[in-house]
Amino acid sequence: MKPTLALITILLSAGCMAEKIPQLASQVPQLASQIQPLRVGDTVPDVTLHTAEDTHFALREEVMTQPTVIIFYRGGWCPYCNRHLSALQTIEQQLLEMGFQILAISPDRPEKLRETAEKDNLTYQLLSDSSMEAARAFGIAFQLDDTTVKKYKEEYKIDIEADSGQTHHQLPVPAVFIADVEGKIIFGHTNPDYKVRLTPEAIITVARMLN
Repeated sequence: MKPTLALITILLSAGCMAEKIPQLASQVPQLASQIQPLRVGDTVPDVTLHTAEDTHFALREEVMTQPTVIIFYRGGWCPYCNRHLSALQTIEQQLLEMGFQILAISPDRPEKLRETAEKDNLTYQLLSDSSMEAARAFGIAFQLDDTTVKKYKEEYKIDIEADSGQTHHQLPVPAVFIADVEGKIIFGHTNPDYKVRLTPEAIITVARMLN
């Protein structure tokens, strides 16, 4: 599957082919606006995630079995993420008919994944990236400051440490990547504004162009 000229135009306008600056796992930016996502043509990182049943999931290996829509979301505690996940459920069948699978990745530990899947009646695969290894490898991880972590916990009753089981205080910028069976990224979309998500209609349009 190769990007068409029209798709390349879409990618350029969305900033998806911006020059990437190599980023080590220890160099996670403080702001969502400072991330440097993987770009079109890069290879899906060889990272291991966990399923809702807490079994190992080799991301690149699984991606190379069929074209894949990879979603990164902040967690089941995020209402914007939950709405997006529910919206994606409405297009899963269309994507399956085109040969794609959906993989949705968050820092949530496996138990939290099960809660999200049951609450929103999701049938596609949710994956745990509690360590944020995958988010860092994709270049979309950023560091929450202590003030924000405290505000989340005390004002909004959101305990990201409890949800992830980790104390790194990192989150992914919500993102959509599409990868082919060679493990290459053929589309990418990120937006530092967590309230802005790629619509299901847009994902279907891009998938059709790539198919």
